[in-house]
Amino acid sequence: MRLKDRVAIITGAGQGIGKAYAERFLKEGAKVVIAEVDPERAERALKDLAGQGEVAVVPTDISNEQSALDCARETKEQFGRLDVLVNNAALYYDIDNTDNSYEYLQRVFSVNLHGAWLMSRAAAPYMVDQRWGRIINQSSSAAYMYLTMPAPEFEGVGAFTYSQTKWGIIGLTKFLASQLGQYNVTVNCIAPGVTMTEATKKIVPQDMIGMITMMSAMGKTLEPEDLAGVAVFFASEDASLVTGQVLCVDGGMCMPA
Repeated sequence: MRLKDRVAIITGAGQGIGKAYAERFLKEGAKVVIAEVDPERAERALKDLAGQGEVAVVPTDISNEQSALDCARETKEQFGRLDVLVNNAALYYDIDNTDNSYEYLQRVFSVNLHGAWLMSRAAAPYMVDQRWGRIINQSSSAAYMYLTMPAPEFEGVGAFTYSQTKWGIIGLTKFLASQLGQYNVTVNCIAPGVTMTEATKKIVPQDMIGMITMMSAMGKTLEPEDLAGVAVFFASEDASLVTGQVLCVDGGMCMPA
């Protein structure tokens, strides 16, 4: 088991990709904290994962500074250490891509980007103290997809809300990696393609999913489980000298240099 006795916080692990991460981490021997803002989702995930390993729920609003600090503290108090943070949670399931207001942009930034920073800031001191840690951020292929649909009339500059935040995650990854590497804490990033979660099925039209899939080299959609092995790699000793990197897992749709 590649993560035996490691303690991992996985934000947004109540469903979708985060839950797949939690399940795989447990199989690899880790102890997992489900950091989830929705209590019903958290309890369902806890029930589903029961018997697979040591798992706990810590109610967490990653956009709230004190909640992020409390999550890291409670994890250390319950398990004695904090080794891995997976910044998976984001506003996606209920995102409104038609809202280009500044207020909405700020709201999404507060979760998708600033929430990852708050959680990293809360977890990092424990990792620095033990001189070992892994932070794994989650971006998206949306950060690299610049094409927009033509419009008959110009109605103002778009907010590109989700894509902006996911591009920001890439930058955050590199800045954190630069600062924390001297303490043996690595920071890396996964950029998934279109992943067949319930959220994706809700907000992305089926014909668009098909079109995006055809754009990839492998012509395949992803399941949440397809991402879990990459997260395990970044969290393991196999990636001990890998930091500041972004790995696109999308069947070959985005191939940044």
